[in-house]
Order: sequence, then structure tokens, then C-alpha cells
Amino acid sequence: MMLNFLDALRAAGIPASIKEHLLLLEALDRDVIGQSPEDFYYLARATYVKDEGLLDRFDQVFARVFRGVLGTGGVEAEIPEEWLRLVAEKFLSPEDMEKIKSLGSWDEIMETLKKRLEEQKGRHQGGNKWIGTGGTSPFGHGGYNPEGVRIGGESRHKRAIKVWEKREFANLDSTKELGTRNIKVALRRLRRFAREGAADELDLDATIRGTARQGWLDIRMRPERHNAVKLLLFLDVGGSMDPFITLCEELFSAATSEFKNMEFFYFHNCLYEGVWKDNRRRFSERTPTWDILHKYGHDYKVIFVGDAAMSPYEISHPGGSVEHMNEEAGAAWLSRVLHTYPAAVWLNPAQEAHWGYSQSTKIIREIMNGRMYPLTIEGIDEAMRELTRKR
Repeated sequence: MMLNFLDALRAAGIPASIKEHLLLLEALDRDVIGQSPEDFYYLARATYVKDEGLLDRFDQVFARVFRGVLGTGGVEAEIPEEWLRLVAEKFLSPEDMEKIKSLGSWDEIMETLKKRLEEQKGRHQGGNKWIGTGGTSPFGHGGYNPEGVRIGGESRHKRAIKVWEKREFANLDSTKELGTRNIKVALRRLRRFAREGAADELDLDATIRGTARQGWLDIRMRPERHNAVKLLLFLDVGGSMDPFITLCEELFSAATSEFKNMEFFYFHNCLYEGVWKDNRRRFSERTPTWDILHKYGHDYKVIFVGDAAMSPYEISHPGGSVEHMNEEAGAAWLSRVLHTYPAAVWLNPAQEAHWGYSQSTKIIREIMNGRMYPLTIEGIDEAMRELTRKR
């Protein structure tokens, strides 16, 4: 198994040598660690991993190679009881806490687990006491219990109060790139470079040509080259968009970096007669949508960002808004924007497979003439192609 572990590390791109492998075996032979899975994990990680960017990859290999081995055979399992209490206080309602207390205190649950680890002699499946798969025991995986300790396996009922083999700090893998960086790359399709403004950048080629022609140093300057595309970004906030805050923040950060001529506004669910720039003052400091249509030229590109999840009446009927009495339907305002700015798309952070189950999403997609794309790297790439298409 140890040789399989070494091979798996190498296959995952971790530079593990025979020298390091022998060093680990020597450390085990000299009993430099206690007889627990955690001690062996940290010893192996310290021996093989020299780059923090490989920590997550090591965790994946370790869990795959030693799955189900280190937790059996009389090996002592140490469970941090204080950690379990903190998790309960943070995530469980008072009613849930009372139910757990009625079944036994945390100390009793942990003490029971330790005793059964000592008493159990082999694999067990089903039943309501021993540690194993299926059944109704609070210890193991694949079964059901109001509060349990899942040891390996896959979650089914999402009720475990502790999960072994849970990987942390997954973003340390050096093969992963920041989401904002990938979004920037996709947004770069929407580019039209131009040199405008003050001549504050050295034109090296023109300076060389002028100097050679004149016979003396002839310095030439030029305006800075930048993306001349103009963009209006409308962002849906609140309600069903809360789970997508991080993704939208990454998109907003990337767009702010890529487009110097960009204006952004917030709306909720559907576009109406007013939008805003500060969510803390969304009722007191609004910008009339009519002003936007008259202020920004037809050459602006428009991107809507939202999950399009709402009551269909919020789109189709006056007074359908959940926040105010809108005199005109949201569909009317969306149509006005599309008439004023022909180059417009809608980016939807919800999974594309779920769009067909939402009536409001179907309506928005129809209003956008099918120009709704998922908020993924591929979706952004397709949306940018649409915005650059000649009309």
C-alpha cells in the first residue's frame, strides 16, 4: 500500500522521491508519531509536500489511497468534541438542539462512539448500533440518524454532525486559477482598441523614424491605447441572487478592470422605471431609467446579470413588482432598452439545465430574443461573441 501511495503521489504531479519514501518508513519504524490517522497524515504531508500549492492534491491522493483503512483495525480515533459543539451552536436551531439533547448529550454521543470503536471487531452493514454502512446507527455512513458522525462515504441525508475525510483549503491547489482571471480572459473578446485623449505615451517607432529623418532627437508622443467599447451593466441584487454574490462580484471586478467606459446600475428581479448605484440608498437615490436611455448613446453594449427567477406577473403586469407599485410592466422597460441598445445580452448565474422549469426565465429569454447565456466562462465567451456581431 505504501508503494501504491508513492505511485499515486507521482501520478498526481507531486514530486515524491524514493529518498522521501524511505525517510517516511524510517520515521514510522522509530515510532516518531502516535498511532492515529491524523499523526500519520501530517507526517506524510510534511515528508512529501514541499510546496503549499500541492496541499489539496496531496489531500485527495491520501483520502483515495487510505480510504477505509486508517479508520479500522483498532486504530484510535480522536474526535474534537469542542468543535462539534461550536458547529451545533452555529448551524442548528434551538429546536434541533433540544432534539439532540433528548437523545443524549454530546459527551455521551462521543463516548459511545469511542466505546464502539473499541468493541467492534469487524465490518458491519445495516442495524442500529455498530459502526458501518446503512442502518440507523449514528456512526458510519449511508444510513439515517437525526444526528450522526459520518465516517467516510458519501452524504445522503446531510445530517452528519461531523464528517471524516473532509478536505479543507481546496483553493491552495496551484492548478486552479482565480475566477476573476478567467472571466477577464472571456471578456476580452469584447474589445475595440483606440487611442484617444492626451498624448502622454512615448511613440517609440515614430520617435526613431523622426530622429533618423531629422538628424536630431525627435521625440513623438501619442494617446494611450485602451479598450474603446462602452458598456452598461445592469445587476440584479437581493432575494434569489444571494447565493450568487461571489460569482457576481468576480464578474463585476473583471468588468471594471477590462472596460474603462463602463456604467453599472442595480435592479431587483426585473428592470422598471428606476435603478440605483448604492444598495444602501436604493429607495432614496434612484436613477430614472428614462435618463439612462437618453444619456448614453446607441453605441453602448448592454449586459444584464440576473437569475430571472420571479413571479411572471413581475414581468408582464403593471403593479407586479414586489417592492413598489410600478405603473408599467417590466417587459415594457426591457423592450425599451433593447430598442435603444441593439447589442444586449443576459447572463444567468443559475444552472442552464434549470431554466426550463422557471416560467419567468422563459419570458425573459423570449424578450431577449434568445440572447440569454449562463454565467460561466463558456457562456461569457458566447455572450461576448454576440455583442461583437455586426448589426
